[in-house]
Amino acid sequence: MGAVARRIVIMLFDGVDLLDVTGPPEVFSLLRRETPDASGYRVELAARTPDAVRTAAGVRVVPDVTFRQAVERRIDTLIVPGSVRMDEDRRVHAVTTPEVVAAVRELAARSRRVASVCVGAHLLAAAGLLDGKRATTHWSTAAQLAADFPAVRVDADPIFVKDGRVWTGAGITACLDLSLALVAEDFGEAMALRVARQLVMYLKRPGGQSQFSVPTEPVAVTRRVDELRHHILRNLDAPLTIADLARRASVSERQLTRIFKTELGATPAAYVESVRVEAARDRLESGDDTLDRVAAACGFGTADTLIRAFRRRLGTTPTDYRRRVRG
Repeated sequence: MGAVARRIVIMLFDGVDLLDVTGPPEVFSLLRRETPDASGYRVELAARTPDAVRTAAGVRVVPDVTFRQAVERRIDTLIVPGSVRMDEDRRVHAVTTPEVVAAVRELAARSRRVASVCVGAHLLAAAGLLDGKRATTHWSTAAQLAADFPAVRVDADPIFVKDGRVWTGAGITACLDLSLALVAEDFGEAMALRVARQLVMYLKRPGGQSQFSVPTEPVAVTRRVDELRHHILRNLDAPLTIADLARRASVSERQLTRIFKTELGATPAAYVESVRVEAARDRLESGDDTLDRVAAACGFGTADTLIRAFRRRLGTTPTDYRRRVRG
């Protein structure tokens, strides 16, 4: 008897982000090109009713089954996409409606594994599935997730996180990386890399990789902090201690720390390290400098300090990062 395809259920609801829904099935469907038998995945889209669902992009998607029908059989993997709204100040907020949260809770109880895409993590949290767990989400709603659900250990940096049977993904395109990680868990790393090649993805990114580039973060709320950010970028090889930055901003060290946490979500030291790691990534991707030279240029001082920062921030080493990106 041949292998049975794993059943994947992807949730649909009004206002859902379209790529959250369509991205994972593209990854799973390409697995069929790489397997000679019937193994792989069978994807079903589930919604509250059989009617077409209007996504945030305005495209209507027709579900395969209703939520009630979906729970009649065991689910291998439940994928929960997300939805956002904009307030009058054009700030992004994740949406969690009670009926969708209830459906998440019921479907998850019938699933071996649960994964959220982008702001879908807010639905998992509202359903109680992330209590006591480490999780990520899109950087724009990470603060909301942490504030609304204090029992969740929010980490806004990685592109995806696995904690037990629950996976959470970050930005919209990171759904491809998360889906490839699910393939790797089920069918092995070699198979996931073959699927990545089918997608013309030059690199299957590890989950620990940062989901955003520091220099392109949103501009700080105040001009003072924005000027400090640019000063940091221009002077990475300087000490850039909290005392130095506080003097430049004409505030106390305690006040500087409070300002950075409020506006950038990190302490000054953590923010400086993240900028230095980003600069080191750029040098590793585009040049052939030794680790010692990269470390000196980016303000780490020594290669050992650079390596520790990479492990802490990206879950890999500078050498392995260069090999993956340029290999």
